[in-house]
Amino acid sequence: MTETNGLSPSSGPQPSLRERKKLATRRALQRVALDLVAQRGYSRVTVEDIAEAAEVSPRTFFNYFPSKEAALLGADPERTEMLRRRLVEEPPGKSPLEALRSVLVDEVRKLAEELSELGGGPADWVCRIKLALVDPQLKAAQAAHMTQIEQAVVAGLAERLGTDPTTDPYPVLLASTAIGLMRAVISIWARLGDAVTLDSLTGSAFEALANGLPQDWGLQMIAPEKAPQKEKDPAK
Repeated sequence: MTETNGLSPSSGPQPSLRERKKLATRRALQRVALDLVAQRGYSRVTVEDIAEAAEVSPRTFFNYFPSKEAALLGADPERTEMLRRRLVEEPPGKSPLEALRSVLVDEVRKLAEELSELGGGPADWVCRIKLALVDPQLKAAQAAHMTQIEQAVVAGLAERLGTDPTTDPYPVLLASTAIGLMRAVISIWARLGDAVTLDSLTGSAFEALANGLPQDWGLQMIAPEKAPQKEKDPAK
């Protein structure tokens, strides 16, 4: 991945041919699902429609996603559990906020890469997902998905701190704050496009949070300049 796509480069072992084919099929299903929903509306798209457009069987679709909501939202229970484990396994010298920042910056880097693999601008796909979320059923599914992520973060932080979130409010407060921050960051990134990478924006936002969230936290330096205002004609 290159910076020109608004992403950060990634490294690591290359996947096998079989894994690449599976990933290509998964991305094709996601891309088709988003395209069809954008064209027809969520309620007018079925799993069968998505499978047909992607040139696979409905059975193949269900090998990758449990529902059309999952294809649109990218929901993955295994990934949510991995998020909890990673929070627990971060180096013990890090504060809870530092651990959360490290894990979530890495997560959004992966998210940006996945959106890039759909083809086109990653921020464009974020906008399409937002448009799809006007449907009440999909919006409810998204809310449930975000609740699962937040619960995983709470559980990971509580285990890391050796505390009980039912009696200690800190893990819940930090998790809720972080999830709200992530929603805002992704929305800002979608508007900025290629002006900044999602992971760097997330890191900057967490740094601002650690510093008490000052009004001037550096985003103005990378945001597109505002259009100059026209001077009023004194004769009017």
